[in-house]
Amino acid sequence: MFQNEELLNSYLESTCDEESQLLKKINRDTYLRQTKPHMLSGHYQGRVLSLLSKLASPKRILEIGTFTGYATLCLAEGLVEGGEIHTIDIDVELQEQVQQYFDESPYREQIHYHIGDALDVIPTIEGMFDLVFIDADKKRNLIYYDLLIDRIPSGGLILIDNVLWKGKVLEDKPDAQTDAIKDLNTTLAKDNRVNKLILPIRDGLFVLRKK
Repeated sequence: MFQNEELLNSYLESTCDEESQLLKKINRDTYLRQTKPHMLSGHYQGRVLSLLSKLASPKRILEIGTFTGYATLCLAEGLVEGGEIHTIDIDVELQEQVQQYFDESPYREQIHYHIGDALDVIPTIEGMFDLVFIDADKKRNLIYYDLLIDRIPSGGLILIDNVLWKGKVLEDKPDAQTDAIKDLNTTLAKDNRVNKLILPIRDGLFVLRKK
């Protein structure tokens, strides 16, 4: 429908709220320092995450896949007073840089930053989560979902990124990675415990609400 995707993205960004100065700094630093900067949520998707979080007004958030902390800070914008966000990443080399960003933010006291394998870390974090954002190893998305679905209260949200996988989910002969994402999407589409839809934002964002 839109032939110039870059022009469309610029238009979308011009019609939503601006990034904070810290988010702009993270965006800039990520594109200067990281080998895969496209993993960053970015301005428009960041505003989507922020708005969904504000609509949910979560007390507790869990994020799987911190990367450089951009999405973490966007999600934290919706926390109620006294709320907290737990974010997990396996990349210890980014820890010092990301922690500095968190320390500069107004949510520094609310962010709990965990380094390690998410499957090991999640069981150590007790309690329920009002909002979960999964943006890590795509082959384990369904494992994370199954592990957390019973820890989401009625009305809680699960967000899963990259579920369109650059359009490869439409291919007749997908590779193994795409196959895993297609299996995830098919499984979630049949799960009657949740209301669900995929937002075709960037690489696809699955939004699921626990009934």
